[in-house]
Amino acid sequence: MLDLTDPIILARIQFAFTVSFHIIFPATSIGLASFLAFVQWRWLRTREEVYLTLFDYWIKPFAVVFGMGVVSGLMMSYQFGTNWSVFSDKAGPVIGPLIGYEVMTAFFVEAGFLGVMLFGRDRVGPGLHFFATFTVAAGTLISAFWILSVNSWMQTPAGYGMNEAGQYIPEDWMKVIFNPSFPYRFVHMVFAAYLTVALLVAATGGYHLLRSRDNQTARKMFSMAMWFIAILAPLQILAGDQQGLNTYEHQPAKVAALEGHFRSQAAAPEYLIGWPNMETGEIDYAVSIPYLGSWILTHDFNAEIIGLDQFPREDWPNVHILFWSFRIMVGLGFLFLGLGIWGLVQRYRGRFFESPALARFALILGPGGYIAVLCGWVTTEVGRQPYTIYGLLRTSDSVSPIALPAVGTSLAAIVVIYIFIFGLGAYYTLRLLSKDPPDSPVPQTRGILDQGGNRAVRIIRLLIPGRGAQ
Repeated sequence: MLDLTDPIILARIQFAFTVSFHIIFPATSIGLASFLAFVQWRWLRTREEVYLTLFDYWIKPFAVVFGMGVVSGLMMSYQFGTNWSVFSDKAGPVIGPLIGYEVMTAFFVEAGFLGVMLFGRDRVGPGLHFFATFTVAAGTLISAFWILSVNSWMQTPAGYGMNEAGQYIPEDWMKVIFNPSFPYRFVHMVFAAYLTVALLVAATGGYHLLRSRDNQTARKMFSMAMWFIAILAPLQILAGDQQGLNTYEHQPAKVAALEGHFRSQAAAPEYLIGWPNMETGEIDYAVSIPYLGSWILTHDFNAEIIGLDQFPREDWPNVHILFWSFRIMVGLGFLFLGLGIWGLVQRYRGRFFESPALARFALILGPGGYIAVLCGWVTTEVGRQPYTIYGLLRTSDSVSPIALPAVGTSLAAIVVIYIFIFGLGAYYTLRLLSKDPPDSPVPQTRGILDQGGNRAVRIIRLLIPGRGAQ
Protein backbone atom coordinates (compact mmCIF):
# COMPACT_ATOMS: atom_id res chain seq x y z
CA MET A 1 0.00 0.00 0.00
CA LEU A 2 1.17 3.52 -0.78
CA ASP A 3 1.88 5.67 2.24
CA LEU A 4 0.40 9.04 1.22
CA THR A 5 1.85 10.64 4.35
CA ASP A 6 5.37 10.10 2.98
CA PRO A 7 6.70 13.18 1.10
CA ILE A 8 8.85 10.93 -1.10
CA ILE A 9 5.80 8.98 -2.26
CA LEU A 10 3.91 12.19 -3.04
CA ALA A 11 6.91 13.60 -4.92
CA ARG A 12 7.11 10.40 -6.98
CA ILE A 13 3.35 10.53 -7.70
CA GLN A 14 3.67 14.16 -8.78
CA PHE A 15 6.50 13.42 -11.19
CA ALA A 16 4.75 10.30 -12.53
CA PHE A 17 1.58 12.32 -13.13
CA THR A 18 3.32 15.14 -14.98
CA VAL A 19 5.55 12.88 -17.07
CA SER A 20 2.57 10.72 -18.02
CA PHE A 21 0.72 13.77 -19.32
CA HIS A 22 3.84 15.07 -21.05
CA ILE A 23 4.88 11.93 -22.93
CA ILE A 24 1.59 11.90 -24.85
CA PHE A 25 2.45 15.17 -26.57
CA PRO A 26 6.05 14.46 -27.70
CA ALA A 27 4.97 11.03 -28.95
CA THR A 28 2.29 12.73 -31.06
CA SER A 29 4.45 15.61 -32.28
CA ILE A 30 7.34 13.30 -33.26
CA GLY A 31 5.10 11.05 -35.32
CA LEU A 32 2.81 13.74 -36.69
CA ALA A 33 5.67 16.03 -37.81
CA SER A 34 7.17 13.19 -39.83
CA PHE A 35 3.75 12.29 -41.22
CA LEU A 36 3.21 15.88 -42.36
CA ALA A 37 6.65 15.97 -43.96
CA PHE A 38 5.90 12.72 -45.79
CA VAL A 39 2.50 13.99 -46.96
CA GLN A 40 4.03 17.20 -48.24
CA TRP A 41 6.80 15.30 -50.02
CA ARG A 42 4.16 13.17 -51.75
CA TRP A 43 2.34 16.33 -52.84
CA LEU A 44 5.55 17.76 -54.33
CA ARG A 45 6.13 14.49 -56.19
CA THR A 46 2.59 13.92 -57.50
CA ARG A 47 0.83 17.29 -57.20
CA GLU A 48 -2.30 15.37 -56.20
CA GLU A 49 -4.59 17.71 -54.30
CA VAL A 50 -5.49 15.06 -51.73
CA TYR A 51 -2.04 15.29 -50.13
CA LEU A 52 -2.32 19.05 -49.70
CA THR A 53 -5.78 18.59 -48.20
CA LEU A 54 -4.36 16.05 -45.76
CA PHE A 55 -1.59 18.45 -44.76
CA ASP A 56 -4.07 21.24 -44.08
CA TYR A 57 -6.31 18.89 -42.12
CA TRP A 58 -3.57 17.68 -39.75
CA ILE A 59 -1.54 20.87 -39.31
CA LYS A 60 -3.96 22.37 -36.77
CA PRO A 61 -3.95 19.33 -34.43
CA PHE A 62 -0.16 19.28 -34.73
CA ALA A 63 0.09 22.92 -33.65
CA VAL A 64 -2.16 22.32 -30.62
CA VAL A 65 -0.26 19.20 -29.54
CA PHE A 66 3.13 20.86 -30.05
CA GLY A 67 2.12 23.81 -27.87
CA MET A 68 0.78 21.57 -25.08
CA GLY A 69 4.00 19.54 -25.19
CA VAL A 70 6.11 22.65 -24.61
CA VAL A 71 4.00 23.76 -21.64
CA SER A 72 3.89 20.32 -20.00
CA GLY A 73 7.64 19.88 -20.49
CA LEU A 74 8.41 23.15 -18.70
CA MET A 75 6.27 22.19 -15.74
CA MET A 76 7.94 18.80 -15.52
CA SER A 77 11.45 20.27 -15.53
CA TYR A 78 10.68 22.58 -12.59
CA GLN A 79 10.32 19.58 -10.31
CA PHE A 80 14.01 18.77 -10.60
CA GLY A 81 14.73 21.95 -8.64
CA THR A 82 11.84 21.71 -6.20
CA ASN A 83 11.27 18.06 -5.28
CA TRP A 84 14.50 16.46 -6.51
CA SER A 85 17.25 18.97 -5.76
CA VAL A 86 19.65 16.35 -4.38
CA PHE A 87 19.39 14.38 -7.61
CA SER A 88 19.87 17.59 -9.61
CA ASP A 89 23.00 18.44 -7.62
CA LYS A 90 24.59 15.01 -7.91
CA ALA A 91 23.67 14.29 -11.55
CA GLY A 92 23.68 17.86 -12.85
CA PRO A 93 27.20 17.80 -14.36
CA VAL A 94 26.10 14.92 -16.62
CA ILE A 95 22.42 15.60 -17.25
CA GLY A 96 22.54 19.40 -17.42
CA PRO A 97 24.73 19.61 -20.56
CA LEU A 98 22.68 16.92 -22.33
CA ILE A 99 19.46 18.85 -21.75
CA GLY A 100 21.26 22.00 -22.88
CA TYR A 101 22.30 20.27 -26.10
CA GLU A 102 18.65 19.31 -26.65
CA VAL A 103 17.59 22.95 -26.35
CA MET A 104 20.35 24.24 -28.65
CA THR A 105 20.18 21.60 -31.36
CA ALA A 106 16.49 20.67 -31.36
CA PHE A 107 14.19 23.16 -29.66
CA PHE A 108 15.75 26.21 -31.32
CA VAL A 109 15.51 24.47 -34.71
CA GLU A 110 11.87 23.53 -34.17
CA ALA A 111 10.96 27.00 -32.89
CA GLY A 112 12.81 28.70 -35.74
CA PHE A 113 11.00 26.83 -38.51
CA LEU A 114 7.65 26.15 -36.83
CA GLY A 115 6.20 29.51 -37.85
CA VAL A 116 7.16 28.93 -41.49
CA MET A 117 5.64 25.46 -41.33
CA LEU A 118 2.36 26.71 -39.84
CA PHE A 119 1.85 29.97 -41.72
CA GLY A 120 4.36 30.29 -44.54
CA ARG A 121 3.21 28.09 -47.40
CA ASP A 122 1.73 30.97 -49.38
CA ARG A 123 4.70 33.21 -48.58
CA VAL A 124 7.86 31.18 -49.12
CA GLY A 125 6.93 28.75 -51.90
CA PRO A 126 6.41 24.97 -51.81
CA GLY A 127 10.08 23.98 -51.78
CA LEU A 128 11.11 26.14 -48.83
CA HIS A 129 7.90 25.28 -47.00
CA PHE A 130 8.69 21.58 -47.33
CA PHE A 131 12.20 22.30 -46.03
CA ALA A 132 10.69 24.00 -42.97
CA THR A 133 8.34 21.07 -42.35
CA PHE A 134 11.17 18.57 -42.78
CA THR A 135 13.37 20.57 -40.40
CA VAL A 136 10.67 20.63 -37.72
CA ALA A 137 10.29 16.84 -38.11
CA ALA A 138 14.07 16.41 -37.85
CA GLY A 139 14.07 18.65 -34.78
CA THR A 140 11.56 16.44 -32.99
CA LEU A 141 13.78 13.42 -33.65
CA ILE A 142 16.89 15.27 -32.44
CA SER A 143 14.99 16.25 -29.30
CA ALA A 144 14.06 12.60 -28.73
CA PHE A 145 17.73 11.68 -29.24
CA TRP A 146 18.94 13.86 -26.35
CA ILE A 147 16.06 13.16 -23.98
CA LEU A 148 16.39 9.41 -24.51
CA SER A 149 20.13 9.73 -23.98
CA VAL A 150 19.51 11.40 -20.61
CA ASN A 151 16.95 8.85 -19.51
CA SER A 152 19.00 5.92 -20.78
CA TRP A 153 22.03 7.12 -18.84
CA MET A 154 19.89 7.03 -15.70
CA GLN A 155 19.02 3.42 -16.60
CA THR A 156 22.50 2.25 -17.64
CA PRO A 157 25.06 4.84 -16.46
CA ALA A 158 28.41 4.81 -18.25
CA GLY A 159 31.36 7.10 -18.95
CA TYR A 160 31.15 8.87 -15.59
CA GLY A 161 33.35 9.54 -12.58
CA MET A 162 32.83 11.23 -9.22
CA ASN A 163 34.37 14.44 -7.91
CA GLU A 164 35.23 15.40 -4.36
CA ALA A 165 31.78 16.93 -3.83
CA GLY A 166 30.10 13.59 -4.52
CA GLN A 167 28.78 14.62 -7.93
CA TYR A 168 28.74 12.37 -10.98
CA ILE A 169 30.89 13.97 -13.68
CA PRO A 170 31.42 13.01 -17.34
CA GLU A 171 34.70 11.38 -18.18
CA ASP A 172 33.83 10.12 -21.67
CA TRP A 173 30.98 11.96 -23.37
CA MET A 174 30.62 9.35 -26.09
CA LYS A 175 30.04 6.66 -23.47
CA VAL A 176 27.66 8.94 -21.58
CA ILE A 177 25.58 9.73 -24.67
CA PHE A 178 25.74 6.30 -26.29
CA ASN A 179 25.33 4.35 -23.06
CA PRO A 180 24.50 0.63 -23.32
CA SER A 181 20.70 0.95 -23.43
CA PHE A 182 20.42 4.15 -25.50
CA PRO A 183 20.37 2.78 -29.08
CA TYR A 184 17.68 0.23 -28.26
CA ARG A 185 15.50 2.63 -26.30
CA PHE A 186 15.80 5.41 -28.88
CA VAL A 187 14.70 3.15 -31.75
CA HIS A 188 11.90 1.67 -29.64
CA MET A 189 10.58 5.12 -28.70
CA VAL A 190 10.72 6.53 -32.24
CA PHE A 191 8.88 3.49 -33.60
CA ALA A 192 6.36 3.90 -30.75
CA ALA A 193 5.74 7.53 -31.72
CA TYR A 194 5.33 6.68 -35.39
CA LEU A 195 3.03 3.75 -34.64
CA THR A 196 0.96 5.83 -32.20
CA VAL A 197 0.35 8.49 -34.83
CA ALA A 198 -0.35 5.88 -37.51
CA LEU A 199 -3.05 4.44 -35.25
CA LEU A 200 -4.44 7.92 -34.60
CA VAL A 201 -4.57 8.71 -38.33
CA ALA A 202 -6.09 5.29 -39.10
CA ALA A 203 -8.73 5.77 -36.41
CA THR A 204 -9.59 9.22 -37.78
CA GLY A 205 -9.73 7.92 -41.33
CA GLY A 206 -11.81 4.93 -40.25
CA TYR A 207 -14.26 7.19 -38.42
CA HIS A 208 -14.81 9.33 -41.50
CA LEU A 209 -15.02 6.31 -43.81
CA LEU A 210 -17.85 4.96 -41.66
CA ARG A 211 -19.62 8.29 -42.24
CA SER A 212 -18.81 8.60 -45.95
CA ARG A 213 -17.09 5.78 -47.81
CA ASP A 214 -16.54 7.93 -50.93
CA ASN A 215 -14.57 10.74 -49.26
CA GLN A 216 -11.24 10.62 -51.12
CA THR A 217 -9.32 12.41 -48.37
CA ALA A 218 -10.56 9.95 -45.74
CA ARG A 219 -9.72 7.03 -48.04
CA LYS A 220 -6.18 8.28 -48.58
CA MET A 221 -5.73 8.98 -44.87
CA PHE A 222 -6.90 5.52 -43.91
CA SER A 223 -4.90 3.75 -46.60
CA MET A 224 -1.62 5.50 -45.78
CA ALA A 225 -2.00 4.91 -42.05
CA MET A 226 -2.78 1.22 -42.52
CA TRP A 227 0.35 0.78 -44.65
CA PHE A 228 2.39 2.40 -41.90
CA ILE A 229 0.83 0.14 -39.26
CA ALA A 230 1.53 -2.97 -41.33
CA ILE A 231 5.19 -1.94 -41.61
CA LEU A 232 5.79 -0.48 -38.15
CA ALA A 233 4.01 -3.03 -35.94
CA PRO A 234 6.39 -5.95 -36.71
CA LEU A 235 9.40 -3.63 -36.59
CA GLN A 236 8.31 -2.40 -33.18
CA ILE A 237 7.93 -5.95 -31.87
CA LEU A 238 11.44 -6.74 -33.12
CA ALA A 239 12.81 -3.55 -31.54
CA GLY A 240 11.07 -4.40 -28.28
CA ASP A 241 12.62 -7.87 -28.28
CA GLN A 242 16.10 -6.41 -28.76
CA GLN A 243 15.54 -3.88 -25.98
CA GLY A 244 14.35 -6.68 -23.72
CA LEU A 245 17.55 -8.62 -24.30
CA ASN A 246 19.57 -5.50 -23.53
CA THR A 247 17.55 -4.84 -20.38
CA TYR A 248 18.06 -8.41 -19.20
CA GLU A 249 21.81 -7.93 -19.59
CA HIS A 250 22.01 -4.62 -17.68
CA GLN A 251 18.91 -4.59 -15.43
CA PRO A 252 18.07 -8.21 -14.66
CA ALA A 253 15.99 -7.33 -11.58
CA LYS A 254 13.63 -5.27 -13.75
CA VAL A 255 13.18 -8.15 -16.19
CA ALA A 256 12.69 -10.68 -13.39
CA ALA A 257 9.90 -8.51 -11.97
CA LEU A 258 8.09 -7.84 -15.23
CA GLU A 259 8.28 -11.52 -16.19
CA GLY A 260 7.15 -12.66 -12.73
CA HIS A 261 10.25 -14.79 -12.11
CA PHE A 262 10.62 -14.82 -8.34
CA ARG A 263 13.13 -17.67 -8.43
CA SER A 264 16.01 -18.40 -10.76
CA GLN A 265 15.25 -21.45 -12.86
CA ALA A 266 16.22 -23.24 -16.04
CA ALA A 267 13.68 -23.78 -18.81
CA ALA A 268 11.59 -20.95 -17.37
CA PRO A 269 7.96 -20.60 -18.48
CA GLU A 270 6.44 -17.46 -19.96
CA TYR A 271 3.53 -16.27 -17.85
CA LEU A 272 0.81 -14.91 -20.10
CA ILE A 273 -1.44 -13.83 -17.24
CA GLY A 274 -1.58 -14.39 -13.50
CA TRP A 275 -1.34 -12.61 -10.19
CA PRO A 276 2.08 -12.08 -8.54
CA ASN A 277 2.00 -13.25 -4.93
CA MET A 278 4.69 -11.36 -3.03
CA GLU A 279 4.32 -13.55 0.08
CA THR A 280 4.72 -16.95 -1.56
CA GLY A 281 6.91 -15.87 -4.47
CA GLU A 282 4.57 -17.49 -6.97
CA ILE A 283 2.29 -16.40 -9.80
CA ASP A 284 -1.21 -17.33 -8.70
CA TYR A 285 -3.81 -18.35 -11.31
CA ALA A 286 -1.03 -18.47 -13.87
CA VAL A 287 -1.53 -19.27 -17.53
CA SER A 288 1.92 -20.03 -18.90
CA ILE A 289 3.81 -21.57 -21.80
CA PRO A 290 6.65 -23.90 -20.71
CA TYR A 291 10.22 -23.06 -21.77
CA LEU A 292 9.14 -19.90 -23.62
CA GLY A 293 10.41 -17.53 -20.91
CA SER A 294 13.96 -18.83 -21.29
CA TRP A 295 13.77 -18.65 -25.06
CA ILE A 296 12.48 -15.05 -25.11
CA LEU A 297 15.27 -13.78 -22.84
CA THR A 298 18.17 -15.88 -24.10
CA HIS A 299 16.89 -17.53 -27.32
CA ASP A 300 17.68 -20.84 -25.62
CA PHE A 301 14.75 -22.97 -24.39
CA ASN A 302 16.78 -24.54 -21.57
CA ALA A 303 18.76 -21.54 -20.32
CA GLU A 304 18.64 -20.54 -16.67
CA ILE A 305 16.86 -17.25 -16.01
CA ILE A 306 17.85 -14.93 -13.18
CA GLY A 307 15.06 -14.46 -10.65
CA LEU A 308 14.34 -11.90 -7.95
CA ASP A 309 15.82 -14.25 -5.36
CA GLN A 310 19.26 -13.11 -6.58
CA PHE A 311 18.63 -9.57 -5.28
CA PRO A 312 17.99 -8.13 -1.81
CA ARG A 313 14.29 -7.60 -1.15
CA GLU A 314 14.82 -3.86 -0.67
CA ASP A 315 16.15 -3.67 -4.25
CA TRP A 316 13.05 -5.20 -5.84
CA PRO A 317 10.92 -2.95 -8.03
CA ASN A 318 7.13 -3.12 -7.73
CA VAL A 319 6.32 -6.51 -9.25
CA HIS A 320 2.55 -5.98 -9.55
CA ILE A 321 2.85 -2.77 -11.55
CA LEU A 322 5.60 -4.10 -13.81
CA PHE A 323 3.93 -7.44 -14.45
CA TRP A 324 0.71 -5.84 -15.72
CA SER A 325 2.07 -2.73 -17.45
CA PHE A 326 4.38 -4.94 -19.51
CA ARG A 327 1.61 -7.32 -20.50
CA ILE A 328 -0.77 -4.55 -21.49
CA MET A 329 1.94 -3.02 -23.69
CA VAL A 330 2.85 -6.32 -25.35
CA GLY A 331 -0.78 -7.37 -25.79
CA LEU A 332 -1.59 -4.09 -27.52
CA GLY A 333 1.46 -4.52 -29.73
CA PHE A 334 0.14 -7.80 -31.06
CA LEU A 335 -3.30 -6.26 -31.60
CA PHE A 336 -1.61 -3.59 -33.72
CA LEU A 337 0.13 -6.33 -35.68
CA GLY A 338 -3.22 -8.04 -36.20
CA LEU A 339 -4.75 -4.79 -37.48
CA GLY A 340 -1.92 -4.38 -39.97
CA ILE A 341 -2.24 -7.96 -41.24
CA TRP A 342 -6.01 -7.64 -41.53
CA GLY A 343 -5.54 -4.52 -43.62
CA LEU A 344 -3.18 -6.36 -45.98
CA VAL A 345 -5.65 -9.23 -46.33
CA GLN A 346 -8.49 -6.84 -47.17
CA ARG A 347 -6.33 -5.10 -49.77
CA TYR A 348 -5.57 -8.45 -51.35
CA ARG A 349 -9.28 -9.29 -51.44
CA GLY A 350 -10.10 -5.91 -52.95
CA ARG A 351 -12.38 -5.05 -50.00
CA PHE A 352 -10.16 -2.58 -48.15
CA PHE A 353 -12.58 0.36 -48.24
CA GLU A 354 -15.67 -1.85 -48.25
CA SER A 355 -14.99 -3.41 -44.82
CA PRO A 356 -16.79 -1.51 -42.02
CA ALA A 357 -15.40 -4.01 -39.51
CA LEU A 358 -11.82 -3.06 -40.40
CA ALA A 359 -12.61 0.65 -40.05
CA ARG A 360 -14.30 0.04 -36.69
CA PHE A 361 -11.37 -2.02 -35.40
CA ALA A 362 -8.97 0.75 -36.41
CA LEU A 363 -11.20 3.27 -34.64
CA ILE A 364 -11.27 1.16 -31.46
CA LEU A 365 -7.47 0.80 -31.46
CA GLY A 366 -6.95 4.54 -32.02
CA PRO A 367 -6.19 5.31 -28.33
CA GLY A 368 -4.22 2.06 -28.03
CA GLY A 369 -0.94 3.62 -29.09
CA TYR A 370 -1.08 6.11 -26.23
CA ILE A 371 -1.94 3.39 -23.73
CA ALA A 372 0.99 1.30 -24.97
CA VAL A 373 3.38 4.29 -24.72
CA LEU A 374 2.24 5.02 -21.17
CA CYS A 375 2.59 1.37 -20.16
CA GLY A 376 6.04 1.26 -21.75
CA TRP A 377 7.23 4.24 -19.74
CA VAL A 378 5.67 2.84 -16.56
CA THR A 379 7.60 -0.38 -17.17
CA THR A 380 10.81 1.54 -17.77
CA GLU A 381 10.58 3.96 -14.85
CA VAL A 382 9.04 1.71 -12.19
CA GLY A 383 11.50 -1.00 -13.17
CA ARG A 384 14.41 1.31 -12.34
CA GLN A 385 13.24 1.66 -8.73
CA PRO A 386 14.41 1.91 -6.03
CA TYR A 387 17.02 3.99 -7.90
CA THR A 388 16.92 7.27 -9.80
CA ILE A 389 20.33 6.41 -11.28
CA TYR A 390 20.32 2.65 -11.55
CA GLY A 391 22.69 1.01 -9.08
CA LEU A 392 24.19 4.35 -7.99
CA LEU A 393 21.68 6.77 -6.44
CA ARG A 394 18.59 5.59 -4.61
CA THR A 395 15.31 7.48 -4.90
CA SER A 396 15.16 7.98 -1.14
CA ASP A 397 18.52 9.77 -1.33
CA SER A 398 17.51 11.98 -4.28
CA VAL A 399 14.58 13.91 -2.87
CA SER A 400 14.65 17.50 -1.59
CA PRO A 401 14.18 18.17 2.15
CA ILE A 402 10.52 19.04 1.60
CA ALA A 403 7.54 18.99 3.94
CA LEU A 404 4.42 16.93 3.32
CA PRO A 405 2.02 19.93 3.08
CA ALA A 406 4.16 21.60 0.41
CA VAL A 407 4.28 18.52 -1.81
CA GLY A 408 0.61 17.72 -1.25
CA THR A 409 -0.48 21.26 -2.14
CA SER A 410 1.63 21.41 -5.31
CA LEU A 411 0.43 17.95 -6.36
CA ALA A 412 -3.23 18.92 -5.92
CA ALA A 413 -2.72 22.17 -7.85
CA ILE A 414 -0.95 20.38 -10.72
CA VAL A 415 -3.67 17.74 -10.98
CA VAL A 416 -6.44 20.36 -11.16
CA ILE A 417 -4.61 22.64 -13.61
CA TYR A 418 -3.47 19.79 -15.87
CA ILE A 419 -6.89 18.21 -16.09
CA PHE A 420 -8.50 21.57 -16.88
CA ILE A 421 -5.97 22.97 -19.37
CA PHE A 422 -4.92 19.79 -21.13
CA GLY A 423 -8.44 18.43 -20.96
CA LEU A 424 -9.61 21.46 -22.93
CA GLY A 425 -6.71 21.01 -25.36
CA ALA A 426 -7.54 17.36 -25.91
CA TYR A 427 -11.24 18.21 -26.37
CA TYR A 428 -10.41 20.86 -28.96
CA THR A 429 -8.09 18.47 -30.82
CA LEU A 430 -10.78 15.79 -30.94
CA ARG A 431 -13.26 18.36 -32.19
CA LEU A 432 -10.86 19.21 -35.03
CA LEU A 433 -10.47 15.55 -35.94
CA SER A 434 -14.21 14.89 -35.80
CA LYS A 435 -14.86 17.37 -38.62
CA ASP A 436 -15.16 15.72 -42.01
CA PRO A 437 -12.05 16.36 -44.12
CA PRO A 438 -12.69 18.24 -47.37
CA ASP A 439 -13.24 15.82 -50.24
CA SER A 440 -10.59 15.77 -52.98
CA PRO A 441 -10.80 14.92 -56.67
CA VAL A 442 -10.19 11.28 -57.57
CA PRO A 443 -6.48 11.10 -58.56
CA GLN A 444 -5.71 10.19 -62.14
CA THR A 445 -2.63 8.21 -61.12
CA ARG A 446 -2.15 5.93 -58.15
CA GLY A 447 0.95 5.63 -56.01
CA ILE A 448 2.18 2.80 -53.86
CA LEU A 449 -0.01 3.89 -50.93
CA ASP A 450 -3.28 3.70 -52.87
CA GLN A 451 -5.66 0.78 -52.49
CA GLY A 452 -6.90 -0.86 -55.66
CA GLY A 453 -4.68 -2.50 -58.29
CA ASN A 454 -1.52 -0.70 -57.22
CA ARG A 455 2.03 -1.96 -57.30
CA ALA A 456 2.09 -2.98 -53.65
CA VAL A 457 -1.04 -5.10 -53.95
CA ARG A 458 0.28 -6.72 -57.12
CA ILE A 459 3.50 -7.58 -55.32
CA ILE A 460 1.53 -9.16 -52.46
CA ARG A 461 -0.43 -11.27 -54.95
CA LEU A 462 2.71 -12.36 -56.78
CA LEU A 463 4.23 -13.54 -53.49
CA ILE A 464 1.26 -15.84 -52.76
CA PRO A 465 1.59 -19.13 -54.66
CA GLY A 466 -1.20 -19.85 -57.13
CA ARG A 467 -2.54 -16.31 -57.18
CA GLY A 468 0.06 -14.51 -59.30
CA ALA A 469 -1.89 -14.84 -62.55
CA GLN A 470 -5.23 -13.74 -61.12
